[in-house]
Amino acid sequence: MKKRVIAMVLVGGRGSRLENITKKTAKPAVAFAGKYKLIDFVLSNLSNSNIDTAGIITQYEPHELMSYIGHGSTWDLDINDGGISFLTPYTSMDGDLWQKGTAHAIKQHFRYIDQYQADYVLILSGDHIYKMNYTQMIEDHIAVDADVTIGAFHASKNASRFGIITATNDGWVTNFEEKPDHPKSNLASMGIYVFKREVLRQLLAENEQENVDFGHDIIPLAIHKNKRIHVYRFNGYFRDVGTINSLFKANMELIDNPQLLKLHEYVDSPVYTKSSNLPPHHIGKQSIIHNTLISDGCLILGDIYHSVLSSSIVVEDGALIRDCIIYEHVHIGTGSVLKNVIILDHTRIPPYTRIECDKVKVIDEDYLKQEGYQHE
Repeated sequence: MKKRVIAMVLVGGRGSRLENITKKTAKPAVAFAGKYKLIDFVLSNLSNSNIDTAGIITQYEPHELMSYIGHGSTWDLDINDGGISFLTPYTSMDGDLWQKGTAHAIKQHFRYIDQYQADYVLILSGDHIYKMNYTQMIEDHIAVDADVTIGAFHASKNASRFGIITATNDGWVTNFEEKPDHPKSNLASMGIYVFKREVLRQLLAENEQENVDFGHDIIPLAIHKNKRIHVYRFNGYFRDVGTINSLFKANMELIDNPQLLKLHEYVDSPVYTKSSNLPPHHIGKQSIIHNTLISDGCLILGDIYHSVLSSSIVVEDGALIRDCIIYEHVHIGTGSVLKNVIILDHTRIPPYTRIECDKVKVIDEDYLKQEGYQHE
């Protein structure tokens, strides 16, 4: 069945700067705000934009993510003529076709794009936090007859972490530098692209490098080939949580200002997530809870300040938690004091453990053993 637009969602990167958080899972499966996973945002955006066909390109540690997404029913993407398709590395007569870059991953699965005879290809990363109607970007792309459109935002800080765009007043891109040491502007790529299908095919075919990436290779090549490259400026909330500090900060700022992401606005742009069948959280009579997000299935008997708790967490009496992110199935023993830490899934904090950090630290069972914390 022919589709006007299909999406290709890149979820195969390791996210190595997140260290142990992505040791056993793909970055898009990382939890956010207690209730969500990063992949929820891009899939919800697709659903809210009425884009019903998406190829999910996996590679690194895909099992948890694939199980979580399933057929896509949570995001209303489980349709017969399209829906969700997982596109994995495979073996062919040419050998093992491992993906060696973002653009190389698209090239390996171009037959999927051709299968739907798509006029336009929307390329997305599955690990960013934002709410966006892609329809507006696509219509802008069509209206100006662009070959390529790049989604962009104004990076107020750390612009050198992004691809930096130079554009004319009417939005035509004249230069693009991937993660420059000295950025010439603060107009930063979101890693969101709309391509005419045949333009994308041509650019992928003409690039002779193996480790092909959109920022490093394809966009500069498109500029060199004088393609019509337009920028779509996005003025909403956008976060790339590729480091431990940026992930921690994004969670904390959501506590401080829920209106940044407007997760409680269900009508126009809801963020869907796959919910577990768990009871409501329970807070003890003597507990003090202040400015904290608590998910279902938690039993809270201690005191918690300015923190984010995922589901099925036990906090025993006398425990004190401040400025922390705690993932699922964590047990925190009585009398423990925790500050400025991210505690990974299935970690048991022994009673009377004290971990107070000036810089954010990731805690798991291996860390506890290494540091000599003993379970009773």
